[in-house]
Amino acid sequence: MDLLPKCDANYVPLSPITFLPRAASMYGNHTSIIYGGTKFIWRETYERCLRLACSLRSLNIVKNDVVSVLAPNIPALYEMHFAVPMAGAVLNTINTRLDAKNIATILKHSGAKVFFVDYQYVPLASDALELLASNSMPLVVVIDDIDSPTGIRLGELEYEELVYKGDHRYAPYMLDDEWDPITLNYTSGTTSEPKGVVYSHRGTFLSTMSLLLQWKMGSEPVYLWSLPMFHCNGWTFTWGIAARGGTNVCIRNTCATDMYQAIVEHKVTHMCCAPIVFNILLEASLTERRWLASPVEILTGGAPPPASLLEKIEKLGFLVTHAYGLTEATGPALVCEWQARWDQLPHQEQAKLKARQGISVLTLADVDVKNLETMASVPRDGKSVGEIVLRGSSIMKGYFKDPKATAKAFKDGWFLTGDMGVIHPDGYLEIKDRSKDVIISGGENISSVEVESLLYKHPRVLEAAVVAMPHSHWGETPCAFITLKKGEKGEVVKEEEIISFCRKNLPGFMVPKKVVIIDELPKTATGKIQKFQLRALAKSFSVSVTKIIQRTPQNRNQRSQYTVLQPMEEAVLAMSRL
Repeated sequence: MDLLPKCDANYVPLSPITFLPRAASMYGNHTSIIYGGTKFIWRETYERCLRLACSLRSLNIVKNDVVSVLAPNIPALYEMHFAVPMAGAVLNTINTRLDAKNIATILKHSGAKVFFVDYQYVPLASDALELLASNSMPLVVVIDDIDSPTGIRLGELEYEELVYKGDHRYAPYMLDDEWDPITLNYTSGTTSEPKGVVYSHRGTFLSTMSLLLQWKMGSEPVYLWSLPMFHCNGWTFTWGIAARGGTNVCIRNTCATDMYQAIVEHKVTHMCCAPIVFNILLEASLTERRWLASPVEILTGGAPPPASLLEKIEKLGFLVTHAYGLTEATGPALVCEWQARWDQLPHQEQAKLKARQGISVLTLADVDVKNLETMASVPRDGKSVGEIVLRGSSIMKGYFKDPKATAKAFKDGWFLTGDMGVIHPDGYLEIKDRSKDVIISGGENISSVEVESLLYKHPRVLEAAVVAMPHSHWGETPCAFITLKKGEKGEVVKEEEIISFCRKNLPGFMVPKKVVIIDELPKTATGKIQKFQLRALAKSFSVSVTKIIQRTPQNRNQRSQYTVLQPMEEAVLAMSRL
């Protein structure tokens, strides 16, 4: 057959931005966003995004410029997922849990031209901006609260003013290459060389479509934003809800009261979250908890949830689908796709199956578990361990400004996840370990190497090793094992001092909850620290939390406070025998 040419009619670059004008046309009068007392319909959301895109262009934002934002799940952050690419720019959503130093590093590395800051984070943003050189200072825009404006200013511009000044007749930037970047997401902003993962328009479009199909999300869903939009762009559901003409229910705080109230009041049908949110929902007091009139679908990812936890959350009326992913794979890469024949199994057996990471999303060409030395696939016996590798259009373009790390992440046409797993006879994957020593705490990825690097900066620390320790609320949390340099005049270093040192230099979620000081770390004959021994010991630590039910009016909408209890004495005695 003769090769027929491409033309404007049969070749249009794939981009999730196309979902918005379609939603405005097909679901124009349907509610698009709910945030407190504020409501928008899809026609209004489209117009606001056009106006914002127009204003960004008037600020001299051009193709591939980076626009950063520091904000919780609010309408402005949702709108920017469309408006920024419509201006031809690249959106960089910053983790709100990072400290000023991390944020400054991201702003500098990304070369952000504009920095949107929610009013709640103005003090944090101010501290970050003070760490930047004048020649790398972005234009700052404050996002005020729509429901109750605060009047806080950090610069000359305010978000709603930009929206108002823009032209609703603006013609969006015409994408000519679907491989062009759409967003920039940082896996970690805690080193001098952060890894900025670049997503393409094509990759995000295909990933969005894949998740909508495999999660069986129908038209006009009501989606609760319990998952931060800064996490892999909300696992692409920022664009996906527009594709289905759904309603985005935005909440500023992921607390039990707000989630239960939103679910009941707005008849929420879908939500995504890390397993930590299960605990928040389960631990809710009787006054916080609400009866669910209909089931709520939950897509969860992060540290593998225990089967017992899945059983408990489903008894409340939530239907759980487990996924596995990473920033480099545009969020979820594997989904534990449910099979009808499993419906006949006992609930406990169903929970075990749901705890597996599953099969590849539709837009991945292939997924496998391989021996990286030979690149041979491991047997599908559920026992043979290898590294999980992926390939497909939803894999990142690469690491921003880091060709060396990009090259290292790929081998023989595969993306190397760094996660160790097995394949069961039915083709479903299950993670067994993490070769990168990543600790997943409450949905946040923590590099043990980064925490160790900080510990080595303490003047008294000789050696350090950080591993995951079980935590009843966060899933797992860092546990540090250290040896000390010989002190002068009998100086004594206590656990509290090391933890305090970490707290001053790391984001809160990265701070070790337990520091064990020992005489010597277990090592191999070649001097390599045997972390598997430390992991085994850390698992014997029992770190639990006690919830403080009483709230003051000031912290009513904030996360509940927790008190960490001390580990078992037996675990401390076991450490002395190393």
